[in-house]
Amino acid sequence: MVNQRIVAYKRYTTSTFFVALFTGALAILFSQCKPGQLKGDADNGGLTLPGGFEGLVVADSVGAARHLAVNSNGDIYVKLRGSYADGSNVALRDENGDGKADVIKKFGVYTDSMGYGTAMRIYNGYLYYSSTGDVFRTKLIPGELLPEKNSELILHDDYQNDPHGYNHTAKPITFDDKGNMYVPFGSPSDVCQQLDRIPESPGQDPCPQLAEHAGIWQFNPDKTNQTIKDGKRYATGIRSAVAITWNPQDKDIYIVQHGRDEMHRTWPGMYTKWQSALLPAEEFLHIKEGADAGWPYYYYDWMQGKKLLNPEYGGDGKKEGNGSKYEQPLIGFPGHWAPNDILFYTGNMFPAHYKNGAFIAFHGSTIRAPYSQSGYFVAFVPFKDGKPSGPWEVFADGFAGMDTILNTTDAACRPMGLAQGPDGSLYISDSRKGKIWRIIYKGYTANFGAPQLAAMEKLKTTSAHIKNPDEVADNLQKTKLTGGAEIYSTYCGVCHLSNGKGDGSRFPPLDSSEYVLGDKTRLINILLNGLQQPITVKGKQFNNLMPSHSFLTDKDLALVLTYVRQNFGNNATEINEEEVAALRTKISAQKK
Repeated sequence: MVNQRIVAYKRYTTSTFFVALFTGALAILFSQCKPGQLKGDADNGGLTLPGGFEGLVVADSVGAARHLAVNSNGDIYVKLRGSYADGSNVALRDENGDGKADVIKKFGVYTDSMGYGTAMRIYNGYLYYSSTGDVFRTKLIPGELLPEKNSELILHDDYQNDPHGYNHTAKPITFDDKGNMYVPFGSPSDVCQQLDRIPESPGQDPCPQLAEHAGIWQFNPDKTNQTIKDGKRYATGIRSAVAITWNPQDKDIYIVQHGRDEMHRTWPGMYTKWQSALLPAEEFLHIKEGADAGWPYYYYDWMQGKKLLNPEYGGDGKKEGNGSKYEQPLIGFPGHWAPNDILFYTGNMFPAHYKNGAFIAFHGSTIRAPYSQSGYFVAFVPFKDGKPSGPWEVFADGFAGMDTILNTTDAACRPMGLAQGPDGSLYISDSRKGKIWRIIYKGYTANFGAPQLAAMEKLKTTSAHIKNPDEVADNLQKTKLTGGAEIYSTYCGVCHLSNGKGDGSRFPPLDSSEYVLGDKTRLINILLNGLQQPITVKGKQFNNLMPSHSFLTDKDLALVLTYVRQNFGNNATEINEEEVAALRTKISAQKK
């Protein structure tokens, strides 16, 4: 009797064990494939995503958002562009688990006259963030949304007194696994010309800007009041890197850098407007210590698959020179997409296809006219063994709210920052209105593959703001321009845009502008001498430098200024050739 009970007990416990094991396995499987009860918005927050993914708007309008970071408890921290009396950073908390921000608070009061503050990263219990010239940190308080009020100045860049000028002053940051912080210092010019952005001005060789610009420097993240002299130059020849991150898989830095501007404007006899819209590449680079990416001497032509000599240094669009000796990109993306953040995905929510791959936020172009402005989406690059394992993909689109984008200001939103949540969801920030999206996966991970990616892949050849434009069919300038309109299109429209409204952040509007409609002498002087200091237009400050256009003849300057004063809703008197000539003569006499 006892033996029968023992046998029966063994049978019971064995079957119970296997039932429990099977049930547990199913629970694990479904918990990995169908995360939680969080749901995306009915329209996915306006986004187009691969099958199985859903999007929701965490917050609709926190202000012009740059980079963002998500804490281990799900709290979100966002860097705002510019400085505000009530705080230039934003903290958000979801208190009821629906994915929406219930608490939104501002913090971090400091002055940022340029408005290019960018970084927002969490490291060793501290929140690190940057203004245009400074990197700060403030300690996070466990359980509290806001960090400590007192911040420490970790790094200072006196960019406003830089003898080379100031451009590409954003200060994104990343950290390695050995206790180091990395900060790019962008080039103060476009391509180190003797006269910056002046047509056919030769490049400086050697380029003096490389000593303290156009590279990545390594710093101690715990030391206060550092300058670039306290850092170690880690890599060079990098024009502007806003998208920078540390890859925990191969323990190296990766960046996606902004290529040079306006090849047609500066070398109209060598590059067409179509070539200028597509070139040079935005380079996805694997950066090891000592790397040299070749700026200002070389650029990457993604269509030819080569680094070519810049025309300022004797190039002609074909000459390779020593281009092969410099750091080659993993991928050369089409020009002017403005890569502004990169994130290697390490979470478990998304399908295995995304594990250890790179998401890249393309902020969108401003200088692609007469073709559709391009970018304005989030891409994904699959990775294996430290290298792309397949072509880049469109991961999230729909930010702009339209397909063909004639002017940057037409885009509803512009994706800017990326962050990974503790549950593996992906957060995306927008620099236009300050929307914050959260992307989650609700499908079955085992079933994810080509069918779910098919619709996104199609966008690469059908969407006007993603595909490579046809030189003739996709030219949005259907009529031949003459006179002031042609001069404006060639030399002014790339920044102020075809509608004269500027891009809303770097380049001021010309419509109803007090500078356009006001004193003629002041306006003529701006084109003859350029602008080297901030100006306020229609109540908003703009800080981007404007080069002199004194290379234009008196007649051409008069034509383009009259065009500006009598278009874009403006109705002012003309400026004649004699007025331009008189002021040019006066300026020349004053310089002697």
